[in-house]
Amino acid sequence: MADTASQVDGDTGIGALGDIVGFHIRLAHGAVYRHFTETFADLGLTQKQVSVLWLADDHPGIAQIEVGRRIRMDRATTMTIINRLQDRDLMRRERSDSDGRKQALHLTAAGVAALAQAKNAIAAHESWLKSRFTDDEVEKLVEMLTRIHE
Repeated sequence: MADTASQVDGDTGIGALGDIVGFHIRLAHGAVYRHFTETFADLGLTQKQVSVLWLADDHPGIAQIEVGRRIRMDRATTMTIINRLQDRDLMRRERSDSDGRKQALHLTAAGVAALAQAKNAIAAHESWLKSRFTDDEVEKLVEMLTRIHE
């Protein structure tokens, strides 16, 4: 088993850890997260904040609770993120036309501009990430990762 790790990683001294899939997923996540953070440093937005902005832009008037459901966040986290975006004048809440108990989310002009900048940063980040794989490998990787999180 350690032979596989040595072949894959070069002799990194991790031994049998090199055969643990979850270990490699964690390392990959760390590398991707570090690059994302560096790419987004000037924007002052987190991955979750960008996801919320993007969903609200794609689905104007989406309910706050639906945003949390779609990106798998609990209610408290969703509310905190939306509060921060609203405090920065990137998003506004309105009473839903279809259900007065729900909060409908809309981007402000500043939110639209911030999302445009974020999409450019994401394109750069995705280019960096995808450059490590062929198009077929990217498709297969997404398929395999989806099996883990769905």
